[in-house]
Formats: sequence, structure tokens, C-alpha cells
Amino acid sequence: MFTTEDPLLTRVEAGAFLGIKPETLSVWHSTQRYSIPVVKVGRSVRYRLSDLKAFLQARTIGGGNAA
Repeated sequence: MFTTEDPLLTRVEAGAFLGIKPETLSVWHSTQRYSIPVVKVGRSVRYRLSDLKAFLQARTIGGGNAA
């Protein structure tokens, strides 16, 4: 379910959030290089903010609390 806490972003907005070009997201999607889920709205593609955050979290290395 869509909520304002988990907005749908355009490819341009998603690219800006990730710090990459929107075209890169398009290539990743078409080549299946990374499996970032997309929501199809007609012919448009949207990205859930939570999916983008999960993508970044899964690729975060280090930063853990060492005892």
C-alpha cells in the first residue's frame, strides 16, 4: 500500500537519491544487473523509497560496532 512514508519516485528522482544517472537505473533494470524492484504505472517506472534504501543497506560495507 502506498503511503507518504514510502513514496514512489520517478527514475530521475531515484537516480538523484542514489547519486547516479537515471540512464544507469534504466540499464540496470534492462540487463538485470541489480534487482531493484520497480512499480509499473502505465508505461512509467517508479521506485519505492524503501526499496532504494534497502538496496543501499545491502551494499553497505563496514560501519559495524566493533567490540
